[in-house]
Amino acid sequence: MAYDRLGVDGSLESPLQPVSSEGDRLSALGYRQELSRVLSLFDNFSVAFSYLSPMVGIYSLYTLGLGTGGPRYIWTIPIVVGGMMLVALVFGELASEYPLSGALYQYGKYTIGARYGWFIGWIYGFALLATVASVDSGAVGYVASLSNIWFGTHLDPANHVVIFGIAGGIIVLSAILNSVGAKIMGHVARFGVYVETIGTFGVFAALAIFGFHQGLGFIFSSQGVEHLKTNPLGLNFAGHWWTGAALVAVLANVYIFYGFESAGDISEETLDAQRQVPRAMRNALLYGGIASFVLVLGLLLATPPGGIGGVVSGGINTILAELPGWLQDFFLLMVIVAFFSCGTAVQGAGARVAFALARDDALPLSAAIKTVSPRHHTPVNAIVVGTVVPFLFLLLVLVNPSKTVHILWFDYPANVNALYALVSFATSGIYLAFFLTVLGAFVARRRGWKPTGVFTLGKWGVPVTTIGAAYLFFMLMNIVWPGPLAGGRAVFDYGWVTLLVMAVIVAAGAAYEALARPDRSIARHSLER
Repeated sequence: MAYDRLGVDGSLESPLQPVSSEGDRLSALGYRQELSRVLSLFDNFSVAFSYLSPMVGIYSLYTLGLGTGGPRYIWTIPIVVGGMMLVALVFGELASEYPLSGALYQYGKYTIGARYGWFIGWIYGFALLATVASVDSGAVGYVASLSNIWFGTHLDPANHVVIFGIAGGIIVLSAILNSVGAKIMGHVARFGVYVETIGTFGVFAALAIFGFHQGLGFIFSSQGVEHLKTNPLGLNFAGHWWTGAALVAVLANVYIFYGFESAGDISEETLDAQRQVPRAMRNALLYGGIASFVLVLGLLLATPPGGIGGVVSGGINTILAELPGWLQDFFLLMVIVAFFSCGTAVQGAGARVAFALARDDALPLSAAIKTVSPRHHTPVNAIVVGTVVPFLFLLLVLVNPSKTVHILWFDYPANVNALYALVSFATSGIYLAFFLTVLGAFVARRRGWKPTGVFTLGKWGVPVTTIGAAYLFFMLMNIVWPGPLAGGRAVFDYGWVTLLVMAVIVAAGAAYEALARPDRSIARHSLER
């Protein structure tokens, strides 16, 4: 017999036997089907892959990886993908057991307890919506460039008003498409997959035809980045690559390889979710890793004979400049589409987290936020939340101190808009939510939880969960730790600023939790089911 109740340790027990249909499984977990279950495996995979988006990540972070790790930074890709594959396996097992909107929130709620799950949902939801603002603002430079070329405009991508206007327009357009149906979101994501495939493998092929200048030995070299005098960013790693340069260079990939978990956020809109969602998570991560490796390989082999310094200072465009003009414009358009598809997928995932929390009356204005459109069967008001919050984050682009500002015991650098600090939180917040979720699965196993979903890890469950948690903890520390773990790295993640932003958001959540006690609402709903 299937049932839900509070366990003696506060967790939401779910000793569920296999059920005959998706509706039965949802009902066994205490919910009814309100959203349209219309997404296929490929749709689900497409949303997860579009969020991961190799093109968006590499076009944003390639110079960070190259400037800190040199050409051999490419070999940090399989390290990060391998570590995250362990996490994807754990998430897949949880997604198969609890195929619900809100994914990580639900996993924490059922494995540890209502309060634990709520905190994961709070942190993860904010990180997702911060990501929407950062991704869409990252598209501005490419939109402005293409507009200036095609339409003769004179948009300045560094102008804060231009950034706010273009990024804001993208956020609104994504919201419209997300609101009119999950199937539309799936179509946008599908198109994003096609574009990403062209924009990664296609760029490699084009560069192979027009612009390879280096041999394969180049990708095993560091080009002296571990030494101050030869580091193109002026960083000093005291001659240490693995224990210095690599710890910063790996962040260029750490910031890319997540998003696969969004396949779980849309579980209630996916056909055969218990089986397909875990598969979509693994496929999105694996294909994203392959596409990223191919694109970075092509860019490295096309490095001009002058060395990596010019590429680090001038960006990827210095490499693509050797392609014919029409081909440059084509790939520029592909990049813009990839950014848009990524932002739309992340906004959709963030809205589902807000919907899941509101459905358990765990947010302010929950009654309104959990409303489902009777026409489109989408969480329309949750999507409004997924629009308004990124807009509020986007306002930070207007905060741009002309002088270094001293905050507490550290300095905020001059001429760096505050949105960049938020970008760092977006990654660290997601890694914190990931770590807490995997830790929750580990604790649940220690308490005797045995997964009964369609996809389980069997005897590999304990080692995979343990190693996955250890990987996430190390990478989280590498992202946020402001000390000398990797010399000079505060240039990129602003050290104490990242920790301060995390502390403020977590403290705000703690204050709301202490006053409103949303965990009681979550527990009450669970007892009523």
